Amino acid sequence: MKDLAIALDNRPGALAEMGDALGRAGVSIEGGGAFVVNGQGVAHFLFKDGTAARWALEAAGIRVLEERDVLVQRLNQGEPGQLGKIARRMAEAGVNIEVLYSDHDHQLILVVDDIAQGRKVSDAWTREQAPTASHKPIRNKR
Repeated sequence: MKDLAIALDNRPGALAEMGDALGRAGVSIEGGGAFVVNGQGVAHFLFKDGTAARWALEAAGIRVLEERDVLVQRLNQGEPGQLGKIARRMAEAGVNIEVLYSDHDHQLILVVDDIAQGRKVSDAWTREQAPTASHKPIRNKR
């Protein structure tokens, strides 16, 4: 999965043009968002194939600012404070979270300044959150 940072004009239709370009190329967006900051439009979207997305956007005259690997994490939605906990872990490891959003499967997408260190934190988090054998649900056999 790749995050593309995309420059968008701050005007009606800019996001539609981006979506149209991706649609014509058969490229689906997996998650992300678009924002206006200091009068400039910027989007971060998640793609299975970052190269295909970049090609489609650039062919339409839309500027891709950056293409980066992401960390994908599932948080326990039933436990308040999960975002704070994982963000604290990243901070303690010296990893800065630069972009954060959800994908279409309700997973947390993180774009960080140190992907190798961030991956270590993310992998450790995943192992710690995994249910142990004693916590797995018991299935009835018929």
